[in-house]
Amino acid sequence: MESAACPARAVAAVDLRWLLSVAAGGLFALLLLLTISPFPFPSSSSSRFFLSPTTTSSSSPQRPLPPLYVESTLSRPAPPSTTTTSPPRFAYLISGSAGDAGMMRRCLLALYHPRNRYILHLDAEAPNADRAGLAAFVAAHPVLSKTGNVRVVEKANLVTYRGPTMVTTTLHAAAAFLWGEGRGRGADWDWFINLSASDYPLVTQDDLMHVFSKLPRDLNFIDHTSNISWKAFARAMPVIIDPALYMKTKGDLFWVPEKRSLPTAFKLFTGSAWMVLSRPFVEYLIWGWDNLPRTVLMYYANFISSPEGYFHTVACNAEEFRNTTVNSDLHFISWDNPPMQHPHHLTLADWDAMLASGAPFARKFPRDDPVLDRIDAEVLARRGGAADVVAPGGWCAGEVGSGKSNETCAAVGDAAVVRPGPGAERLQGLVTSLLSEENFRPKQCVVEEEN
Repeated sequence: MESAACPARAVAAVDLRWLLSVAAGGLFALLLLLTISPFPFPSSSSSRFFLSPTTTSSSSPQRPLPPLYVESTLSRPAPPSTTTTSPPRFAYLISGSAGDAGMMRRCLLALYHPRNRYILHLDAEAPNADRAGLAAFVAAHPVLSKTGNVRVVEKANLVTYRGPTMVTTTLHAAAAFLWGEGRGRGADWDWFINLSASDYPLVTQDDLMHVFSKLPRDLNFIDHTSNISWKAFARAMPVIIDPALYMKTKGDLFWVPEKRSLPTAFKLFTGSAWMVLSRPFVEYLIWGWDNLPRTVLMYYANFISSPEGYFHTVACNAEEFRNTTVNSDLHFISWDNPPMQHPHHLTLADWDAMLASGAPFARKFPRDDPVLDRIDAEVLARRGGAADVVAPGGWCAGEVGSGKSNETCAAVGDAAVVRPGPGAERLQGLVTSLLSEENFRPKQCVVEEEN
């Protein structure tokens, strides 16, 4: 009898374990079903953790779930277009090569304002003594040294102007402006302006600040067109390698015999290498949260004269920025005609045309040409020509024009004081025309039909 009862008890134990397993499985399935249900628990204080993304809780605020796509997490959309009456700040990159140290110093003094930021880059072809002399000049100048807003690039880049190294130099300076000396967000500035040592201003910084203080600070002044014409075959399709990217001495470009097709992932744009870029766009170029700036940069690494296309192509293919472009480089340039690839040197014969253009900058100027002395005297009120005199402005501590040598601008007063002059009227006329109904939107990143 006992031997028959033992198997029965064993079977009962097995059945009990099986029933417990089934019950546990059913309970787990029920809990799982309730967890993924789109209906909230009405009485649970922790129900917000089980709500679907479209469900809200009346008892406590809903914390949004992280975005599904990585681009949504990384993107930092440009702030809405706003205007302010406070004077804007400009971040200037002034570039030059061997023999340009004197012109670079003169250009800096003509552009100087305590509110701005400046980076001076003499490329690696210039002797180290020129860079050291430029840095010593900045350190010894009574205004520049005290304000501390001028930096000289010590580790210079080798620049081939037909290759991509000019683009990398521009991005280098932009990153330095964003990073800043405090290893953080960098100094405050609103627009980035790239110039060469052969450029010169046609307005005072007070004029420029006065006009730009009334503009939305997301505008990008880029001369651009999608009609690349002959450049498609001569520049976009050839593949070149610039030895300056990896060599210590400059060499000729290497040309690959085979040609490549035009890109289909983005539309090519071309234009002037001189620009006035908004801070939001510069941040996008450096951070590149949707990878377009890096992708386009890699393409333009093998592109002839890439400074005339990289920034334009990024701006006009980026949804956040294509509607912020103003089709102008804000320069007066007297081009050869045709094919408009080499600017004439400007002289006194160009005086009337320069001022009539309303442009805030002009190029190319010969070194220490008499036309620069006239700009100093009649436009910038800058005495001393190529001497160590900064162009005066409302920031000067002292009475501007008192005739007391250079002492009127030897100290910085209220840097927010702006005293615009006739140059502001000329520039305002140009900007008004560029932003007019017939010029602004109709000329903004327009994709033209191929001929």
